[in-house]
Amino acid sequence: MSTLRTICVYCGSGPGKNPAFVAAAREFGKILAENNIELVYGGGSIGLMGELAKSVLQHGGKVTGIIPDFLTGSERMLQTAQEIIVTRDLHERKRLMFERSDAFVALPGGVGTLEELVEQLTWEQLGHHSKPILIADLEGFWKPLLALLDHMENLDFIHLTAPVHYLVANCIDDILPKLRDAAPPDKDVEKTAETEAIERM
Repeated sequence: MSTLRTICVYCGSGPGKNPAFVAAAREFGKILAENNIELVYGGGSIGLMGELAKSVLQHGGKVTGIIPDFLTGSERMLQTAQEIIVTRDLHERKRLMFERSDAFVALPGGVGTLEELVEQLTWEQLGHHSKPILIADLEGFWKPLLALLDHMENLDFIHLTAPVHYLVANCIDDILPKLRDAAPPDKDVEKTAETEAIERM
């Protein structure tokens, strides 16, 4: 059994022009709630962020929003989340999002979403963590980035001694299974199961 209890989702504070992105955010929120996985996200109530978090709540799930003080107005902090953490700055926000999450998912978004994703990829490459990172390439949104990563690898700026590990999903239904397969096993759960098995012998 994997340790997947919380997932951090990076995504846009706007909805984008493709209605499929909003639909996907809502569907992923439903999936998280139905699987009892807590959402950790940027704390806003607008754009894909808002659609995702509201969907989790509408389907009975738990949401933790982490937002810097200077964005509480422009991103319209989601007051209905079970937990809202207001940070001093972006650095504290990203640190807390990392600490509270078992995995990371990037839905479509802008430069902020890109920056958050690339930071996690960098931290993983440098050995700072081994949590799964998944790029949700919905409607081919992340295709240019994936091509760039391949280009970097081909030119040996990303090389075998320090690879960049990430998962890719092309549809919402594939995200959770891929993350669960990649997540490390829950040692406590495994130990309990082993103890129970021994006791039955």
